[in-house]
Amino acid sequence: MPTIEVNGKSYETDEEGYLVNLGEWNEDVANFIAKVENVDMSQNHWEVVNFLRKYYDEYQIAPAVRVLTKAIGKQLGPEKGNSQYLYELFPYGPAKQACKIAGLPKPTGCV
Repeated sequence: MPTIEVNGKSYETDEEGYLVNLGEWNEDVANFIAKVENVDMSQNHWEVVNFLRKYYDEYQIAPAVRVLTKAIGKQLGPEKGNSQYLYELFPYGPAKQACKIAGLPKPTGCV
C-alpha cells in the first residue's frame, strides 16, 4: 500500500491517496494532502473539512456532492451551500477532494 510521510510519521493510503486509517487523521496530515492536491487551505476550506468530519461521525458515510451541498446550505447558509462556492474551494470535486483532505473515505458514487 502507498504511504505518505508527515512530520516523520508514515500514514497508509489507498491507491488514490485516501487515508486507510481514519483515526490517524490530524491537521498536519490534512495540510499535507491539501498541498499535494494544490489546495491552499483557508478558513473556508477548514469549515467544509470540519463539517465533513462531523457529518461522517454522525452518519458513517462520506456524502456525495449533492448531499454535501444541501447539508452545508442548511448549516452554513445558502451563500456557502451551492456548487459554485464549493467548486471554487475544491476544484477537483468538493466531495472527493474535501473528503480526501478530511481523512475520510471516497464518497460513494464518485468516479
